[in-house]
Amino acid sequence: MKKSLTHKTLPDINKFSGQDQVRREINALYNLLSNLLGPERLVLKAGKLEALSLLRSRKPENRLLGLQRVVFENPSLAAPPSPEQIPAALQALYDELAEQMARRAVEDSLERKTAERLQEKYEEYVMDLKKQLLKEQSGPENPQTLKKYALLEKMKHQKLNRTALEVLRPGTLSEVVGQSAAIEALLSKLASPYPQHMIIYGPPGVGKTTAARLALEAAKRLPESAFLADAPFVEVDGTTLRWDPRETTNPLLGSVHDPIYQGAKRDLIDGGVPEPKPGLVTEAHGGILFIDEIGEMDLHLQSKLLKVLEDKKVQFDSAYYDPSDSQVPKYIKKMFDEGAPADFVLIGATTRSPSDINPALRSRCTAVFFEPLTPSDIRAIVTAAAQKLQVCLDQEVPELISQYTTEGRQAVNILADAFGLALYRRWQNGDAGPAVITAEVVTDALRAGRFSQSTLKKNVSGREVGRVFGLGVSGYLGDVLEIEAVAFPAREAGKGTLRFNETAGSMARDSVFNAAAVLRSLTGENIHDYDLHVNVIGGGRIDGPSAGLAVTVALLSAVKGWPVAQDVAVTGEVSLQGKVRPVGGIAEKIYGVRLSGIPRVLVPAENRGDIPSLPGGPLVVPVATVKEALPHCFSEWESA
Repeated sequence: MKKSLTHKTLPDINKFSGQDQVRREINALYNLLSNLLGPERLVLKAGKLEALSLLRSRKPENRLLGLQRVVFENPSLAAPPSPEQIPAALQALYDELAEQMARRAVEDSLERKTAERLQEKYEEYVMDLKKQLLKEQSGPENPQTLKKYALLEKMKHQKLNRTALEVLRPGTLSEVVGQSAAIEALLSKLASPYPQHMIIYGPPGVGKTTAARLALEAAKRLPESAFLADAPFVEVDGTTLRWDPRETTNPLLGSVHDPIYQGAKRDLIDGGVPEPKPGLVTEAHGGILFIDEIGEMDLHLQSKLLKVLEDKKVQFDSAYYDPSDSQVPKYIKKMFDEGAPADFVLIGATTRSPSDINPALRSRCTAVFFEPLTPSDIRAIVTAAAQKLQVCLDQEVPELISQYTTEGRQAVNILADAFGLALYRRWQNGDAGPAVITAEVVTDALRAGRFSQSTLKKNVSGREVGRVFGLGVSGYLGDVLEIEAVAFPAREAGKGTLRFNETAGSMARDSVFNAAAVLRSLTGENIHDYDLHVNVIGGGRIDGPSAGLAVTVALLSAVKGWPVAQDVAVTGEVSLQGKVRPVGGIAEKIYGVRLSGIPRVLVPAENRGDIPSLPGGPLVVPVATVKEALPHCFSEWESA
């Protein structure tokens, strides 16, 4: 091994040629020795061996003698080697340094391994000592842990006041405004001895979560109810639930903590026993599991949830589980063998439409629909919230807030903002009287929150040529669309053009061509004799064919010059035979008409069963054909 190190790492010294080569070899040896010992140690050692002056000499033979004294640690060497002896002396030095380097490497390796082993033994000793001390002290507490415990107790007793939403949240079902029919449907599905899973559909901020929680409390008091007095209500947001393909964590269904990768309890690790961790479905056993925004859940997780609904339990599996192992506790064995119980009623809430929900989930749940809130509902919510806050309102404040939102939660937030602003201004002005929320304060709060009016009132007086109110749906709210049309004689007969804003969608464009065909069949007018331009004001998008009747009325008004009554809104698909076909979203559209202040609305006769019963709502007129609809829009039609 010595020979191998020498020939592999050191140059061949038999290739010397001249004095310069000797100097280079001596310098290389000096650097090698300096790296091996270190500069300071080399100087100290050379001084003890009376070789320091020789190493600093300019003569190569003297420096070589100095290296010999240091390397061989022999201060008795007196005569420098002659030129003929230099190659042999250099070779001897290389061999000795190679031996020392190899010995140093082995020593360093042994020292490192020894140090590591000593550190391991030391840590084991310290750990055993700590365990022994804890046992002797009969507990894990020390001054530091006790100090932290006292700090937590102090923080526990330091509380801010409740938030405005907590104070103003309805405490009984009677306080949930504008949802009497939905609450009745919700309670009827929980009052039975055989309660049903359900999905609550509705716009945000109308009380779906609060109503579900209060419905469970009401159902507990009913004699036929299946819920016990301690039935839990477990609430979770579906947007936070995600499927983990590794199945290492699942807060909804539960998971298994394997002893190696995840670490079960300390007393289970030593025996290699996996520990099942039940999820929210087990926590909700015997009660209600409420999943808000259930439509946002991962589809794979929804499928797993459906399996739990059928089996009424959750099965666990682990490669570490050995049913024959006597060290497995009974509760773990029971959960692996029989599963964790999960018999609950699922209530999901969503702002999506039913068609956007997983069909498999929808088929297992009955539907409950919460209605959008009307301005009168918002006014009632604001008035009740002011009473809970014990604050005075100006008379116009509820009406003002109802113009800017259709959500009960947002109405409460606006009132809370105005309440805080009123308190601040009272303190700033040095007033001692009670805080009063005025219309000015509410306006400032609305301006600070960048609120805009939710629905603008329409001008329903008089008649206009080429302008008609159509209806659309956005979510659970209906929109009133202003559709206008103009007609000019074409420069050449039969070569007219038709323009329509593309932002309204392809379905609305198809409605224009159908309307043109119906127009010709009713009046004999050929639209190719006119340059026509149809526009949806504001670029509102129409997702379905429901604009057909409105476009037909607008084109007829533009071509014939007949003014359209502005106190009527229309919806319905128009066929080529002039029939008014049914459309979707009738309840939402009538709600939008109600907010806009339009007193009449024409709907397809086949949608008669979809017309909601709204006290104080618009007059709803079902029509089966375009001919039936035109007298409500044109006074000229009867004489045409």
